[in-house]
Amino acid sequence: MGMIGRILGVAPTVTALGQAATGMAEVFTQNATRRMELDEEAYARAIGQHGQEFMIPRQGWFDGFVNGLNRLPRPLLALGTMGLFIYAMVEPAGFGLRMDGLQRVPEPLWWLLGAIVGFYFGAREAHHFRHRVWPARITEETTIVPGTAPAPAAPTVRPDDAFADNAALRDWAATLRD
Repeated sequence: MGMIGRILGVAPTVTALGQAATGMAEVFTQNATRRMELDEEAYARAIGQHGQEFMIPRQGWFDGFVNGLNRLPRPLLALGTMGLFIYAMVEPAGFGLRMDGLQRVPEPLWWLLGAIVGFYFGAREAHHFRHRVWPARITEETTIVPGTAPAPAAPTVRPDDAFADNAALRDWAATLRD
């Protein structure tokens, strides 16, 4: 067919006809492959631009100061709590006066403090959880992509050994059968 098509000049005609049909179809519907290529190109440009912001480390005094401030809350909370115990033992009367003062703080202010501390530590924990490197079992059918967590395998539990490690559940299941 290829040689006959070249002899008769059919190949350029078929190619032109196919391109015309493709062009006509793209008038009514968008070319999904081209759209994916353009999206990938835009994504690559955006990631490249974002990466350039972090190419040059900023070593100014302000950046060092802010980094130091970001590292303070956890040690200050831990050491401050220990300091309260020491203060309660050294100066019980003064500690009692301060705790009485804390009891006078309105409840909405405690809720606000709880939200601030909760969001600070929650966001920090979420950041570390998202960037955690998950250990993986390598099997023949496992493909590990760096930076991703492998899907956990579903445990297979037979009804007979579902309660094998818990005597109380075994006894309870036995009473259900009776």
